[in-house]
Amino acid sequence: MHCISFFRKGAFLVVTSMLLFTSCSRNSNTSAPTTDDNGGYASDASRIEWANNDAISIADAAGEVYNGAYMRTTHTTIGTCALVGTDTTAGYTHNLTIRFGDKDCMCLDGRNRRGTIIVYYNGEYSDTNQVHTITFDSYYINGNQLTGSIRSVRVDTTIVGNWYYKLDVNDSMNLTPGEMNSQYVVWTGNLVRKWVAGYATGDRSDDVFSISGSATLTRANGHQFSFDIATPLQFSLNCNYAESGVVDVYGPVPPMRLLNYGSGDCDANAQLSIGVNIYSLVMQP
Repeated sequence: MHCISFFRKGAFLVVTSMLLFTSCSRNSNTSAPTTDDNGGYASDASRIEWANNDAISIADAAGEVYNGAYMRTTHTTIGTCALVGTDTTAGYTHNLTIRFGDKDCMCLDGRNRRGTIIVYYNGEYSDTNQVHTITFDSYYINGNQLTGSIRSVRVDTTIVGNWYYKLDVNDSMNLTPGEMNSQYVVWTGNLVRKWVAGYATGDRSDDVFSISGSATLTRANGHQFSFDIATPLQFSLNCNYAESGVVDVYGPVPPMRLLNYGSGDCDANAQLSIGVNIYSLVMQP
């Protein structure tokens, strides 16, 4: 009887150990369950939202002075790559064009740009509550083509440094341009963009923005994901990645995912939580 009891206890300990080991390994997985989860939508959203912030920043810098001289001199991350023109004919919608040329030009921030950014508006560019509609004509940044439009309204809070923007985004990025292998990422939604650092220096390289609100991401494979930003995303123009922020992600496969871009460091690391499982992600620049 003692032997039987011993073996029963031993079997119980073995089963318990197996369950504990299984539980531990389940919570330390390093590979997310699907290709979408494994850095896919995290990278796509980070890339296109960074490009949106960059385009809005370029438009604002070009609009500071009639001929765009402020952007080419004080805002030194662009350098001499861009030519700026304006059409402010009375009675018509004004437009501001920022031309980077037909071939890649490496700007002082180390990024290649070509094509044209076009901004439509009325009144003075810097008017409070002015609507700026940003569009693109064969515009590429680091080989990725940006198309569609961004509707930006800059709100003056009368407190320096508290400028923020109401954004309607409806644009797309072609991550592999070309007739045979185009891969479009589509980004639509309503966002709030706050300018939280760098507004007083006149240098784009230290500009930092926080993004809140919600958007829908459609990946190149057709899979669609809803992004509800729980903690504002932080983007610095001198960093290729979302630096921080937490997003509730709803996709074609339940349950809801919790995407964490980190705590403020400029790196490619992110973290994805699905139920009790936590996965480490590495984003694409």
